[in-house]
Amino acid sequence: MKALDELTFDNRFARLGDAFSTHVLPEPLDEPRLVVASDAAMALLDLDPAVAETPVFAELFGGHKLWAEAQPRAMVYSGHQFGGYTPQLGDGRGLLLGEVYNQAGEHWDLHLKGAGMTPYSRMGDGRAVLRSSIREFLASEALHALGIPTSRALCVIGSSTPVWREKQERGAMVLRLAPSHIRFGHFEYFYYTQKPEQLAELAEHVLNLHYPECREQPEPYLAMFREIVERNAEMIAKWQAYGFCHGVMNTDNMSILGITFDFGPFAFLDDFDAHFICNHSDHEGRYSFSNQVPIGQWNLSALAQALTPFISVDALKEALGLYLPIYQAHYLDLMRRRLGLTTAEEDDQKLVERLLKLMQNSGVDYTLFFRRLGDESAALAVARLRDDFVDLAGFDAWAEQYKARVARDGDDSEAQRRERMHAVNPLYILRNYLAQNAIAAAESGDYSEVRRLHEVLNKPFEEQAGMEQYAQRPPDWGKHLEISCSS
Repeated sequence: MKALDELTFDNRFARLGDAFSTHVLPEPLDEPRLVVASDAAMALLDLDPAVAETPVFAELFGGHKLWAEAQPRAMVYSGHQFGGYTPQLGDGRGLLLGEVYNQAGEHWDLHLKGAGMTPYSRMGDGRAVLRSSIREFLASEALHALGIPTSRALCVIGSSTPVWREKQERGAMVLRLAPSHIRFGHFEYFYYTQKPEQLAELAEHVLNLHYPECREQPEPYLAMFREIVERNAEMIAKWQAYGFCHGVMNTDNMSILGITFDFGPFAFLDDFDAHFICNHSDHEGRYSFSNQVPIGQWNLSALAQALTPFISVDALKEALGLYLPIYQAHYLDLMRRRLGLTTAEEDDQKLVERLLKLMQNSGVDYTLFFRRLGDESAALAVARLRDDFVDLAGFDAWAEQYKARVARDGDDSEAQRRERMHAVNPLYILRNYLAQNAIAAAESGDYSEVRRLHEVLNKPFEEQAGMEQYAQRPPDWGKHLEISCSS
């Protein structure tokens, strides 16, 4: 394991030059202190987890110190925000400190969010507040534990720095890790500003560093775009299967690697609601839960437009046509496994759709239903779950179809069924009210709840002794929390 001063930097994006980013130093936080750190994320950098408790750790990730090899840069990009194009966005409160490679040869961006003003801050102060930093940290690590492609979070650093949002809050920084923070909006920026040389340089950078296998294909750029389509289809299939709502699927928040990042007003479903809107600023419901699938395709179309200098329109359209079939295949595969099925039948999609409609009409807890479905045999499980539904006749009809389907699937033991289903159906998810409880404690100076919740979410599929309170349906107040973008 390494100490903090032993990290090895290779700042590949910074070498692209000033057309792609601007050199900016972090603005230090007052009295930086560790709120929470992820041992698993630290392992990606070969760091000894013990260094998180040292003063220099908070100083580095609170903006007070910097490695000599780091080259902090604010990236420039644009993007479609709620469907409308914004010509210039960029890292308004984040800095790419540099790229570190580990002993396995993997490169990881160190991206510090809340680091102060940059040339792209527009009217903002460049800061992030404690509540949003905690939410992003918890979400990043919780999604990873669920097997959903995501950026990672190394730590949250709190402070005494006052920051004004709707009220005075305390500033914080979260250190994010990803193999790249390049977005769809990077390509849009150079396409719409008519800078073909920089657009080509960006495309080469992404192709060479992140999709080198596509170099072997007859049309490398087309092969890369196909891979981006496939990765995003799989990511969104996992969002939908696990009830995750991103909240702000602007093209500047879409990763070129098909990973979840730039968390804002995200939420996991409590009661199943296909029309759920987690961002209270999304008045039209553009980014509602059910809209995430078509919006994913819309965003890929926006990226495709920016790639027209390299790929024919017909080829791009053909690649975009892969999105929905790939999404559907991944989604249905995961939903089959969540139902305890090991084989495929033609009517499985209808079986899933009927169940979700029943859940929608009865306000059934999405996570706990699937978990309890695997607790015992199919017959006993549906009998116990029946009382959660309003339409009893409808549920009884579905239950008969489900039991018959399970019977055709195989005859494994009840213990095997439970083990298989519990491996894909989490007991613990990051519910908004759990995050809010942890944030409230942290804002009063008590970080123990954030750390405890993080530990629980690290093992979402394993029943953990003494942690029953994290596996409960939320109280009524917890279902109606409004989450905004004002971080």
